[in-house]
Amino acid sequence: MANLSHPSEFILLGFSPLGKLQILLYGPFLVLYLLAFIGNTVIIITIFVDTHLHTPMYFFLGNFSLLEILVTMTAVPRMLSDLLAPHKVISFTGCMVQFYFYFSLGSTSFLILSDMALDRFVAICHPLHYGTLMSGAVCAQLAGAAWATPFLAMVPTVFSRVHLNYCHGNIINHFFCDNAPLMQLSCSDTRLLESWDFVMALAFVLSSFLVTLVSYGYIVSTVLRIPSASGRQKAFSTCGSHLTLVFIGYSSTIFLYVRPGKAHSVEVNKTVALVTSFLTPFLNPFILTLRNETFKAVLRGQMQRLKGLLQDPCNHA
Repeated sequence: MANLSHPSEFILLGFSPLGKLQILLYGPFLVLYLLAFIGNTVIIITIFVDTHLHTPMYFFLGNFSLLEILVTMTAVPRMLSDLLAPHKVISFTGCMVQFYFYFSLGSTSFLILSDMALDRFVAICHPLHYGTLMSGAVCAQLAGAAWATPFLAMVPTVFSRVHLNYCHGNIINHFFCDNAPLMQLSCSDTRLLESWDFVMALAFVLSSFLVTLVSYGYIVSTVLRIPSASGRQKAFSTCGSHLTLVFIGYSSTIFLYVRPGKAHSVEVNKTVALVTSFLTPFLNPFILTLRNETFKAVLRGQMQRLKGLLQDPCNHA
């Protein structure tokens, strides 16, 4: 007999209210997902193969692009298959695993964004000490901490979900195992869990946002003291793409998760989650490269080299 307080599976409602119209979403969503995957993969490969990009800034950028790929992989392929499936079922274990990786990888993304802000702060405000302060070992430690800390901190969070009593059904009104819809299915006292979730959001999202704000406060103050207009423009241009990522990433996530309590509008949350799952990863490669002359020059060089190899493979053998 099934344990009603601990269902063996959940039903992901997703876009079921749209009925047969949800099939129309499959094509556009698939295209956005593939473009996001290809764009971020191109960034990673370009940074890896070109020694001109073996710098702290591009090291963190490569980490961020990898995280964009992994975060979308935790939720989007499942959602795409559910758009075509009559029964949108996920096992209890599968739901908990998806929850764990989605929020661990998402938290890591924000810590990497704050690492990128620190890198820009040191490069602009302390250029003479940049090589020492942002050495390969320091960058590896910063990135390692950004990856390890959320994955460790999320373990008790997931275990707390496993031990909740789910007596309000097993239908999750979302396209993945998000926090608020899961909590709404529970009849346990979740006030302590909600406080813990809020502390976690403060720890990973708002603290990294604060580091980024303080870093850019010092950066702006330093850049404004540069006498030449061209020097100021060059300094700001290296930060423009990062600031755009910060605005898009933090605004949507703070709206979704940095609020105590579980009485959220699930439909609104679902819409914002769509933006973070599809539109943001799709736009990031363009944001990161269109304003970056160094990366564009390297990418053009790599494309020319590949074109030459394809046109005359014998001479390059």
